[in-house]
Amino acid sequence: MTTNRWVLSRRMLAFAGAGAVGATLAGLRKPALALPLTRQIADMTWMEVRDAVAAGARTAIVPSGGLEQNGPHMVIGKHDYIVGWAARRIAAELGDALVAPVISYVPQGDYDPPTNNLAFPGTIGVPATVFSGILEGIARSLKLTGFETICFVADHGLSLAPQAQVAAKLSAEWAGKGTKVLAVGAYFADAAETAYLHSQGESDAAIGQHATLTDTSELMAVRPEGVDLSRLPTDPKAFAALGSFGDPRRSSIARGEAMMALKVAAAVAQIRSGAIIASG
Repeated sequence: MTTNRWVLSRRMLAFAGAGAVGATLAGLRKPALALPLTRQIADMTWMEVRDAVAAGARTAIVPSGGLEQNGPHMVIGKHDYIVGWAARRIAAELGDALVAPVISYVPQGDYDPPTNNLAFPGTIGVPATVFSGILEGIARSLKLTGFETICFVADHGLSLAPQAQVAAKLSAEWAGKGTKVLAVGAYFADAAETAYLHSQGESDAAIGQHATLTDTSELMAVRPEGVDLSRLPTDPKAFAALGSFGDPRRSSIARGEAMMALKVAAAVAQIRSGAIIASG
């Protein structure tokens, strides 16, 4: 018979004090009925996470996205949707990984005066030091659970430096203690995607820098309802003023699928190599 988790919580609270909660948790040794089908920690009970780790799921994927303007044709949650989808695929490819919830709040620039995407309504950013603290706290929590490889996977450029710094710091601190933290920068490296678009006949000007061919195609592949190309103006000279720095008009699901496959493969390769920081 399965114990009702809410009844269990009330019982635990009733016995709180004098270390009773810790003793109660330590005494619960019955396994969950079965390992869950999901790889997402937020959709699991604590017993399911415990049993998954005991069964060999010792890798944790920590994806971070971002809430920012993405031109007139893409939703603000673009990064979250892309990296959330990618994290699940990376975990499936690895076969021994679980996925933490996407971190939405990441560095976006300065506030006064606003820089980068903060100049547009709807963008939500936090200082890099805050983001670093969040990553560190998550990693320390996952280490307590028993994960041995903790992988930071960022879909946003300003998140790369903080995640690399935290990965290097914690990996050095935990050297020889069985836990490593990776900054999976290979996921974000865009050389392979740019080469793919060049092979499709696209110029660097069309590929652009933000809210254009690459990320628009990727979002179309993983969450097509988040893209509406009809909202783009007819004159491409107006794109930049609206937050799209390139030409997203020839974005497509097929292109997005191809580029997402490249990103996932690059991330899996780095994680399997064990490289704390991606080289090159």
